[in-house]
Amino acid sequence: MRPAAAAPPPPEPSGYRNDNFRSPTPATLQGARVVTTEEAEALWRAGVLFVDVMPRPPRPATLPAGTIWRDPPHESIPHAHWLANTGLGALAPETEAYFRDTLDHLTGGDRGRPLVFFCLRNCWMSWNAAKRALSYGYRRVIWFPDGADGWSDAALPLERLQPVKP
Repeated sequence: MRPAAAAPPPPEPSGYRNDNFRSPTPATLQGARVVTTEEAEALWRAGVLFVDVMPRPPRPATLPAGTIWRDPPHESIPHAHWLANTGLGALAPETEAYFRDTLDHLTGGDRGRPLVFFCLRNCWMSWNAAKRALSYGYRRVIWFPDGADGWSDAALPLERLQPVKP
């Protein structure tokens, strides 16, 4: 019996993805360069800025009052900058200001500096974040759709990150 063919990637939407973030992503992002794990590794070795946009797990609502909550460890690409919760389709004004200001700080205000955005494979959050960076005027936006999953699958190093403080 012949295996079923993989479904083609979905088309790019005109706006941001606002739900079902862990699902197949487009193969492209207009205005951005899309890279494989091998290409991402070369960029990483060259010192290009990597931006991880995975969300930070919230404190469980059912946790009894007074219980100490510790965030689970976040394994990511070494030296990446974790801008937690910035890949959602709609950002609160404070989160959008944090994202915009932190990108400006990381790049020294250079909108031509390359930036690699990632999260996990089949995760729209990095697609949203890269699209948003393009809307801010960044001209060398790179989207790494396989993200930390592809990095780990290639037996490349990971390290624990903490979110970049506002």
